[in-house]
Amino acid sequence: MGVRIARVTLHVGLGTFRPVKVEHVLDHHMHSEFYQISQEAADIINQTKAEGGRVICVGTTSCRTIESAAGPDGRLKAGSGWTDIFIYPGYSFRLMDGLITNFHLPESTLVMLVSAFAGREHTLAAYQEAIRERYRFFSFGDAMLILAHPSQSQPDGKHFPANREGRLPVREFSPASGIGVQEEFL
Repeated sequence: MGVRIARVTLHVGLGTFRPVKVEHVLDHHMHSEFYQISQEAADIINQTKAEGGRVICVGTTSCRTIESAAGPDGRLKAGSGWTDIFIYPGYSFRLMDGLITNFHLPESTLVMLVSAFAGREHTLAAYQEAIRERYRFFSFGDAMLILAHPSQSQPDGKHFPANREGRLPVREFSPASGIGVQEEFL
């Protein structure tokens, strides 16, 4: 099958990088950002999924873009528009099977997205290893590849987490919680 490349665009605003300062995740407001997905990109991604291939997003931006435009059936729709998607633990991914991303700031929406995909414990373990080995953090730092277990790759049509009504404390998703983080990484 080989590797196919599909390019999508999300015009990222500063809100993506803004730390989450509310006590409960559901109280956090994401700023809207404009995205564009060409018909060619949608066709490549949909064909890859139909043939049993994996969709690996390079960066949280491409993840947020395709998840914003994915239908309940797990098919990507071409088009453009505004999204304020906030992906945090409990979210059911519709399209993404893997993610290449760097190590993000604690208590950011981006580390919550990583935790939603990889699981909190796996994310904390990865961050512990990164701190121990002195990986570089943030936008120009080291990266990691996260692949979904095959059982997680089927779309279930859920856009919102099953526990949406729950009050999820932000501190539960900080990679720094429970880790002896040195100040240079904060």
